Amino acid sequence: MNRPEVNKDFKIKSSKELPCGTYGQAMLLTETMEGWRSERPVIHNEQCIHCNWCYMVCPEGVIYKEGNEMKIDYRFCKGCGICQKECKKGCIELILEGGE
Repeated sequence: MNRPEVNKDFKIKSSKELPCGTYGQAMLLTETMEGWRSERPVIHNEQCIHCNWCYMVCPEGVIYKEGNEMKIDYRFCKGCGICQKECKKGCIELILEGGE
């Protein structure tokens, strides 16, 4: 599973430069989301069965597997809570940003 990267060269001077459809190459984001969310998801890997459903439902594509753990790239996570709501095993918890 590839992780998204920031495309710092992506610049738009006018709306006429936008193509029809998507505005950028897949898996290349134009900005990070640090400071945007009030809650963040935390994956409890000891309960996780690695079904990858959280990876599939994440609208930002920030959940990835590293070794035997599912991880979240918090640079791009908006804290929407979809992963927590969709986790069938209840392994994902939303906690207040800045908390432990």
